[in-house]
Amino acid sequence: MKPSVLVTGKIPSSVLRRLEEAADVDWYTGESPIPRDELLARVLGKQGLVSLITDSIDSDIIAAGRELRVIANVGVGYNNIDIAAARVRGIVVTNTPDVLTDATADFTWALILAITRRLSEAERLLRRGDWKGWKLDFMLGTELRGKQLGIVGFGRIGRAVADRARIFGMRVVYASRSPGGPERTRPTSENVGRVLSDPLVVGPEPMPLDRLLSTSDVITLHVPLTSETRHLIDQKALARMKRSAYLINTARGPVVDEAALAWALRERLISGAALDVFEREPEVHADLLTLENVLLLPHIGSGTVETRTAMADLAVRNALAVVAGEAPLTPINR
Repeated sequence: MKPSVLVTGKIPSSVLRRLEEAADVDWYTGESPIPRDELLARVLGKQGLVSLITDSIDSDIIAAGRELRVIANVGVGYNNIDIAAARVRGIVVTNTPDVLTDATADFTWALILAITRRLSEAERLLRRGDWKGWKLDFMLGTELRGKQLGIVGFGRIGRAVADRARIFGMRVVYASRSPGGPERTRPTSENVGRVLSDPLVVGPEPMPLDRLLSTSDVITLHVPLTSETRHLIDQKALARMKRSAYLINTARGPVVDEAALAWALRERLISGAALDVFEREPEVHADLLTLENVLLLPHIGSGTVETRTAMADLAVRNALAVVAGEAPLTPINR
């Protein structure tokens, strides 16, 4: 008898076929996230759950899934899942690291280039018919060569962003919890600023968070969302930054206090910001929507056909491995 697996949202048909070959699939196909009541009802009797980052898999959902063996999240983040509740019930939780690293790192650089050269601001001006022709001092941006890139969180994506920085001639510094491999990097607000000594790191230099904030020209965030990193970038942190600095967030929305960021941008305490994630997605802080010096995008950092397919495929392979009694490929908890 095949195991039963619930998929909470649309996934590529090629990945769905792989899952259907090995399991009985209950697939929610709505355009919006699966309603909570429906998720509570449909998780009953399922051995596997393939969830999206928009699903809140809390203790009640986990308790309702009495036969669950695995929760396979389609995403590298997993703050939408009550890991402790899953651990108590012996449920394996997995995520999809690595497969989205390059896409997100490339996208981060797209944001850096767009905000420092004022691309979205210039396009809006042109579209509304306000362009009057070329001028020497028109829409001047900022060059990157010789500037300092500060990376907060030096895991897989943070390191991939650093690798690309040499193309633009930037000096790279980072604040991170651990000098070990990417899989062991987990910054927190208490120790993210600790100076690290890693003789194997050539190029990127470790730096305390406070100093990174006050000296960097571009600051990009690549930390997971935890209780320690929530509002890591608050009013106090923003006030430390250079007036000419730019903030980039492709990590998780609540890492940045959006009200504080709107204040800093409005008061020109920093030059600009580019955000792909938000505190209360899909809601965006109203004050940010009124500002020209912020680039706002709808959580598309990993949004390539290849990457999103690979993410779904890895989640499905994790789910199938666990329900078959095998070891998961990328477990968060074991």
